[in-house]
Amino acid sequence: MKWTLPNILTVLRLLAAPGVAVMFLYFNRPWADWFALVLFLGAAITDWVDGYLARSWQQESRFGAMLDPIADKAMVIIALLVIVGYSSMSPWLVLPATFITFREVFVSGLREFLGGQAKLLKVTKLAKWKTTAQMVAIAVLFARDIFLHHLLKRAAALDDATFQGIMSGALSDDVGLLWLAQLRDAAGFLGLVLLWIAAALTLITGWDYFRKAIPFLKEPA
Repeated sequence: MKWTLPNILTVLRLLAAPGVAVMFLYFNRPWADWFALVLFLGAAITDWVDGYLARSWQQESRFGAMLDPIADKAMVIIALLVIVGYSSMSPWLVLPATFITFREVFVSGLREFLGGQAKLLKVTKLAKWKTTAQMVAIAVLFARDIFLHHLLKRAAALDDATFQGIMSGALSDDVGLLWLAQLRDAAGFLGLVLLWIAAALTLITGWDYFRKAIPFLKEPA
């Protein structure tokens, strides 16, 4: 194995995956959300950079080809676990997260079972779009939680009557509650839409991989 820059970036992305969860163990919110978002975005950017550099510099390797999808899956699944764990467990969030996690585990199991035939399950363009949709959705959902906690922090300094008056428009919004609430709602809606799109792409690509593997799952005649 050669420690090329693309391979180093891939390894760093793999190490960053558990780092997203660790942020919530050592920092209070919303700082934990900020650090997790920055770490996740940095890892998502390296996902594009390491592939681009490997192709441009002709440094593609078996190690990188093996580790790249593992790093992507680890980053997505751990980030989804964190988001779901700190959410209200809304079915609109839990269901697509469950579909995504199930598919990633299922396809990984297929690849392991097929062994040398796993080359039939090469990453397709649609699968790349799936990964992109997942990462954008997760980043937006992290942003939603950031807006939410800044909103709660500012609201905590107000009495209930003042808070209700500002939110209803009866009082002047001198502390910026309304725009934070609007950003939270917009990010929440956009994040869920993107996550459902990612879940649909996840299931479609998962079925495509299973269909390709069916001939190798049949019992010998």
